[in-house]
Amino acid sequence: MFTRATSPVGTVVNVAEVVLITGLSGAGRSGAADALEDLGWYVVDNLPTELVDTIVDLVDQPGGDIDRLALVAGRQHQRLADKIADLRASEHDVTVLFLDATTPTLVARYDATRRRHPMELEAPGVEQAIELERGQLESARAAADLIIDTTDLNIHELSDRIGASIGATSKGQLRVAITSFGFKHGSPRDADIVMDVRFLPNPHWEPELRPQTGLDEAVREFVIAHGPGADFIDRFGSLLTDLLPSYASGGRSYLTVAIGCTGGRHRSVAVAEALAERVREHGTAVGTRHRDLGR
Repeated sequence: MFTRATSPVGTVVNVAEVVLITGLSGAGRSGAADALEDLGWYVVDNLPTELVDTIVDLVDQPGGDIDRLALVAGRQHQRLADKIADLRASEHDVTVLFLDATTPTLVARYDATRRRHPMELEAPGVEQAIELERGQLESARAAADLIIDTTDLNIHELSDRIGASIGATSKGQLRVAITSFGFKHGSPRDADIVMDVRFLPNPHWEPELRPQTGLDEAVREFVIAHGPGADFIDRFGSLLTDLLPSYASGGRSYLTVAIGCTGGRHRSVAVAEALAERVREHGTAVGTRHRDLGR
């Protein structure tokens, strides 16, 4: 169990903000660690689970100057959920970041690097090893504050997501991420709320609007300036902003909202941007990502 360090005269000393990075092998844990290190975090990579409390207690010693600590959990998954519970019972501001990806994506990454999956000694092949590890990490995934699916992310996009989610907002503040996507490319695996806006008028069928995107004013005007689009932004935007204090008081640090249309270029993009503006007006940190805009 973690303890809060005090000086000899009883003065509370440094208590670090802690990010625990976990997730599937090959899903980007090292990339996430590099991104946080670039943002000024002190990073300890590939840390055995049983040493998590030791490192945190050392950082808390009198005279320490580390106030943002990122720990990349190693492959000892059995006690990881218990360590997460211990961290949250301590005085630290704790964020658990879980990195996920589809099994075919992970198989392709291992094929490309020609590296052995760390669990292949316990399974007959890389795909079986991935599924074995996925099962062992179910409890840690369920306990995560923030889940990032890296299936469609390169290393630079992952770094941007880390910076937007963790590095750029103040300690303890609820962060909202609004993602647009196209259903024909699959729904996001890391969303907390998914909204389908395919009922809105589709700019794809307007010849002058088809080459544009939801970031263009003409498309935004067509989709959300009047009619069902305006009504949806008003109603769902009000519902979302009304719920944010409840998410925050319930201990949530992150909320991911996914807005989907058919292709992810027009309606979902326009709606995501409009909702982000609504959330910002209420003083909540929010970032947007348009997953399928370039497809």
